Amino acid sequence: MLEDNEKLKKLAKWIIGIFTCCILIFLGVKYFNDIAQFVSKCIGYAGPLFLGMIFALILNVPMGFFEKLLKKKMNRFVRPLSIVLSIVLVLGIFAGVSVLVVPELAKAISLIIDIVLNSIDKLEGLDASSFDFVSDAIASIDIDWMAIKSSVETWFMSFGKNFVNHAANMIGSVVSGFITFFVGLIFSIYILSSKEKLMKQTGRLIRAWIPEKFANYFIHVCEVCNNVFKLYVAGQATEAIILGTLCMIGMLILGMPYAPMIGALVGVTALIPIVGAFVGCIVGFIMILTISPFKALIFVVFFLVLQQIEGNMIYPKVVGSKINLPAIWVLAAVTIGGNIGGILGMLFSVPVTSSLYTLVKEATKNREKSLKINTK
Repeated sequence: MLEDNEKLKKLAKWIIGIFTCCILIFLGVKYFNDIAQFVSKCIGYAGPLFLGMIFALILNVPMGFFEKLLKKKMNRFVRPLSIVLSIVLVLGIFAGVSVLVVPELAKAISLIIDIVLNSIDKLEGLDASSFDFVSDAIASIDIDWMAIKSSVETWFMSFGKNFVNHAANMIGSVVSGFITFFVGLIFSIYILSSKEKLMKQTGRLIRAWIPEKFANYFIHVCEVCNNVFKLYVAGQATEAIILGTLCMIGMLILGMPYAPMIGALVGVTALIPIVGAFVGCIVGFIMILTISPFKALIFVVFFLVLQQIEGNMIYPKVVGSKINLPAIWVLAAVTIGGNIGGILGMLFSVPVTSSLYTLVKEATKNREKSLKINTK
């Protein structure tokens, strides 16, 4: 009799659970737009906090390295000094590359504009008595070069006016972005300085309010994701250094200008999986174009070959070996993640896929053991 009552209670729980899930799914589909707007607003309000969590995850990797290094030489102030060194390292890399590249890129764009306008002047001023064949051909086309030059100058002037008109909005956005960045950075420092305590408190909350079996598995999933993300950041940084170094060496061998600068830029932008380095390629092409159009074309061909080698051989091997994910799944994760979420999808698709791969692998092994399946 007691067994029948227990079975009825379990059946009732299942029916109530299924019914509740159906209602929640129905309400979610019906009010999807309202729910999406509400979630978007919540994310917007808590944007600096989410940004701080991301900063903490990234800074935790170099911080661990500095802590191991400093513990051998000192016992006090290891954590604060490690946090400071991590922030200086990460921000210093991006700031250093920006200081090197941005002024040169601005000069290159300005020079290209001058070259275009001067070329139009020269074409318009060709003398009919010289270069008869060329001048006759140009004259037969009947092109009003002065009108073209005027149109180009008008476009640049209108672009400049629009830029000035939107300057106030841009300044406001920059200030808002800086405040968000600063608050997120401060929040990440608080997380890193007391990460062990926060992890302990979070574990207590989960075990206190969630059923034990599910709580233990959830904590295990979080541990797997944390380990995978740390290894992924380390692998991504290693791959970026390799790509930037190979790009610089190849450019030096081919005798191209700005080799160290473009190599550093390609390395930094390569932190975005697979396609990030193409940003460095575009900037490098513009900079080299001002010196030699032919060398700029050679650089693009060289980079495309290097990118194919890096994307299909180096990246899957380096990053995949760090996170124990086969190369084919790395490529699949980046492709699908990029289609779903763009750059952010590419950044997080590999660690998410690796975490799922590890958890599915563990669950499969446990299932095989419980069913006594012989895998030999």
